[in-house]
Amino acid sequence: MGRGILFLDRDGVVNRERGAHTWLLKDLEVLPGVVLAVNAAHAAGLRVVVVTNQSGIGLGLYTKSDVERLHDHLRTLLAADGAYLDAMYYCPHHPSEGRCLCRKPGSLLLERALSRFAADPLSSLMIGDRPRDVEAALAAGVNGVLVEANGDLMQTLRQQAVV
Repeated sequence: MGRGILFLDRDGVVNRERGAHTWLLKDLEVLPGVVLAVNAAHAAGLRVVVVTNQSGIGLGLYTKSDVERLHDHLRTLLAADGAYLDAMYYCPHHPSEGRCLCRKPGSLLLERALSRFAADPLSSLMIGDRPRDVEAALAAGVNGVLVEANGDLMQTLRQQAVV
């Protein structure tokens, strides 16, 4: 088994939770401390992977291309400050479409990353702002931490003794 992964929910952990779908570039606000936290996780030997539900695709509010454009923009913003993400995974389904395995609390997104990077689930951590994030982590054998939306990610990493 390889090293661990720091899994991050997107909205409310990496970027500001606005109470509405975030898919327009102008609405993306990276939270303070995210760059520092991502770099600290990498320095600690972890990969950093974002896992996010994007039900707006299933609702027809926006497209997969819109999400990919936003994720490219997020990568650009992080890179401008010297940080990078190892991967980003998203579920495009809405619960009204039926149950899927990738929508959190399903664990498929985390399992894909664990497999791709040959990572150790016991050395991994998921940080999310909703119970379903923690449930997905536990289902994948990863420790999950529930945080308040729009909080200080670096503080959470320190509290969890990740850095």
